Amino acid sequence: MARLAPKGKVLRDGRWNEQDASILVPGDIISIKLGDIIPADARLLEGDPLKIDQSALTGESLPVTKGPGDGVYSGSTCKQGEIEAVVIATGVHTFFGKAAHLVDTTNQVGHFQKVLTAIGNFCICSIAVGMIVEIIVMYPIQDREYRPGIDNLLVLLIGGIPIAMPTVLSVTMAIGSHRLSQQGAITKRMTAIEEMAGMDVLCSDKTGTLTLNKLTVDKNLIEVFTKGVDADTVVLMAAQASRTENQDAIDAAIVGMLADPKEARAGIQEVHFLPFNPTDKRTALTYIDNAGKMHRVSKGAPEQILNLAHNKSDIERRVHAVIDKFAERGLRSLAVAYQEVPEGRKDSPGGPWQFMGLMPLFDPPRHDSAETIRRALNLGVNVKMITGDQLAIGKETGRRLGMGTNMYPSSALLGQDKDESIVALPIDELIEKADGFAGVFPEHKYEIVKRLQARKHICGMTGDGVNDAPALKKADIGIAVADATDAARSASDIVLTEPGLSVIISAVLTSRAIFQRMKNYTIYAVSITIRIVLGFMLLALIWKFDFPPFMVLIIAILNDVAILGSIAGTIMTISKDRVKPSPLPDSWKLAEIFTTGIVLGSYLAMMTVIFFWAAYKTDFFPYLGWQPLRKQLMMTSESLPQQFTCK
Repeated sequence: MARLAPKGKVLRDGRWNEQDASILVPGDIISIKLGDIIPADARLLEGDPLKIDQSALTGESLPVTKGPGDGVYSGSTCKQGEIEAVVIATGVHTFFGKAAHLVDTTNQVGHFQKVLTAIGNFCICSIAVGMIVEIIVMYPIQDREYRPGIDNLLVLLIGGIPIAMPTVLSVTMAIGSHRLSQQGAITKRMTAIEEMAGMDVLCSDKTGTLTLNKLTVDKNLIEVFTKGVDADTVVLMAAQASRTENQDAIDAAIVGMLADPKEARAGIQEVHFLPFNPTDKRTALTYIDNAGKMHRVSKGAPEQILNLAHNKSDIERRVHAVIDKFAERGLRSLAVAYQEVPEGRKDSPGGPWQFMGLMPLFDPPRHDSAETIRRALNLGVNVKMITGDQLAIGKETGRRLGMGTNMYPSSALLGQDKDESIVALPIDELIEKADGFAGVFPEHKYEIVKRLQARKHICGMTGDGVNDAPALKKADIGIAVADATDAARSASDIVLTEPGLSVIISAVLTSRAIFQRMKNYTIYAVSITIRIVLGFMLLALIWKFDFPPFMVLIIAILNDVAILGSIAGTIMTISKDRVKPSPLPDSWKLAEIFTTGIVLGSYLAMMTVIFFWAAYKTDFFPYLGWQPLRKQLMMTSESLPQQFTCK
């Protein structure tokens, strides 16, 4: 592990040396080049711009361009360029470190533990009340003997405590975890099953979760600017201006639109390829066709391609109008241009550039995301999109998924840049009503989850990157999607092994079925406690019946044996119990559970008392030919100890 620790090239004592990232301090000068993992937060010094992949930290789909004076984050990767930088933060003070620190300082107490404690306290209080009533009636009022009274108290204490309940519920959840794993959801914390049944808000990351994290081009939206050219020709030219090997995300998207990637070089001879660089912001291919004529095609940022066009003044207004139209829908624009090179030299400036068209780039939703969100809403789970991407892109994704476009920038969480319609809304209400937030950082995601929990919501959070880890840890149910980073998996409660969110719907339905089974058993456990406490207390007080010491021993033994048997039997029945998942999020309505348990327990206690009265005070049993219960009890209490003494 020590050898795998990140390293960086640092300037110390006038010499460049490779040192462990752990020894860096603010003020150190480090060198960053292609392929390096940035060892600390730093500010870039003079030099050419870099391409930095920080998707694991911010969730952005594409590498970002960073120039002199810009900050770069620890843990991000340099994709292009070379420059020196000065360290400005290390350890827990870095962007990455703050996220890790939020994970370490988060310690959630599960709802299930609180519920078990509440039910246990109710049963103990019921037993305590019964024992106090017995003590008050037996000794001062009825003047009973000390030792028999202790035996009567022990019966309530031994028989009333629901010892098997934690075991039965835990094993029931373990069986449920096995079922969820078969559906593609691995449970790391079993109590998350119970919490998932009550989940009413699901905060979902966009890139890679709701979307494919794979850029595509909508051919129907391509705008053509040259007569005699169609959208297919624009796509082919863009593919020719792309790499066919060692592609970046945009090249892969463009070439992938062709029926066969080989079409990008079919019938032409490549002469020179200009790779993308942060200065030119475009790629270009110079090639010779079958007729021996030289041509050049280029694709890149619309502004750069527009500056090449010979008729810039004529088309500039239309180009900007199309770019704005795409931006309103959350689409990035990519321009394509073409020129002939009559000189036949690769370094020749060539003839006038023709602005061919504009292509919209978009990270499309998964095929099942819209249906998943629809089902989630029908199940009472409100889905909110929490993304690090731009607001327009988030709104377009929400529109396509049918989850609403009531989204706001992360600055709205700080009380800034609010629309007039929401300026009077408190932050907590804004978070509740919003369909999502864009441009968020790890601290924002953490704060969103925290505020939703403060409003008594059971909050689920999905994510796949380091930037999601603090929120995954803080949420009631942290869900790491397929292909998530190790940091996200370690902070989550449930890990999905199938892509997309459709697995979550199956997990929610399964969890709600398991919850119904646990709720039924909980009512049973409470009712049994009430039955034993109330029934045996009435026997001891009304008929002054003293439970013999041997009967206390029998109850203790049979109770333990019954517990062992009930655990096995209850688990088998609960795991196969036919229940209908609730159409809305479940919650532990303890008042309902206790009321139902008291009613059923009181009914059972009355049946016990009536049965005892019929056997002890009437001739019903002798009428059936059985020995009177009164005589049996006298034999049990008087004869058995003498027999044991003789032996």
